[in-house]
Amino acid sequence: MIYTVTLNPSIDYVVKVEDFRLGTVNRVNADYKYPGGKGINVSRVLKNMGIKSKALGFIGGFTGEYIKKYLEAEGIETDFITVKGDTRINIKLKADEETEINGAGPDITEENINVLFEKISKLTSKDYLVLAGNVQKSLSRDIYSKLQEKCINNDVKVVVDTTGESLIVTLKYNPFLIKPNKEELGEIFGVEMNTQEEIILYAKKLREMGAQNVIISMAGEGALLVCKSGVYHGSVPKGVVKNSVGAGDSLIAGFIASYSQNLDIEKAFKMGIASGSATAFSLDLCKREDVEKLLDQVKINKI
Repeated sequence: MIYTVTLNPSIDYVVKVEDFRLGTVNRVNADYKYPGGKGINVSRVLKNMGIKSKALGFIGGFTGEYIKKYLEAEGIETDFITVKGDTRINIKLKADEETEINGAGPDITEENINVLFEKISKLTSKDYLVLAGNVQKSLSRDIYSKLQEKCINNDVKVVVDTTGESLIVTLKYNPFLIKPNKEELGEIFGVEMNTQEEIILYAKKLREMGAQNVIISMAGEGALLVCKSGVYHGSVPKGVVKNSVGAGDSLIAGFIASYSQNLDIEKAFKMGIASGSATAFSLDLCKREDVEKLLDQVKINKI
């Protein structure tokens, strides 16, 4: 089974307003709500790809119940932990300019964390665990590494998609996959990288620090995979970018969907890039048929 963890999920409330003005009443042209959070996005894309997963994390109140019912209506298994306080609502205002107002989310207690630890400790070597998203202020920066520690003896394949110190402290437990983008890679080492050679150099350092596989996303320049068998560059298909939200999560979902079926890392990398691109070219998370249309455009070259 593939398990995804979203520590601080949300309802993303998207509001479209023409000629938005501050300090007055504005009328909404269109709006919609969907469950947000990087781990949840991964589960939703996996479902679109025909792969089962189980969504874990913390939910609370009527907003948390909305997320649970929404995912289950899509056919996604959930095993959320209920906490006090309401799951947050993030407002995505789409007007002449895009504006986001993100909620803080409920506080997570030590008792809540211990329940999650217990669930994670039961995973086996046949399982994948996706730890994705930023860590809210009520939790320690090393919460992901603590979750890794609970399942390390069972050889669970752990995927970590976060940034900064929260990512660095997970490397000692040899995560199966990490996926910083070019900017995040530079921030980790405090450098500015201008060439592909420099990006590869620092991606290799992340492998030296413990990561088994490193994907560096570079927007229109494609992506790099640094792994045991070498360094690979993947091109991105041509298309009009309509949506950047969830593209990175889709890359991870596509990668795992492929790798869990055939254990071929090059094919998984290709599927990941096609999945991320398919989401970027649509208004929602990618569908399998959209990904398959782009696969032939993704060219993988060993460097």
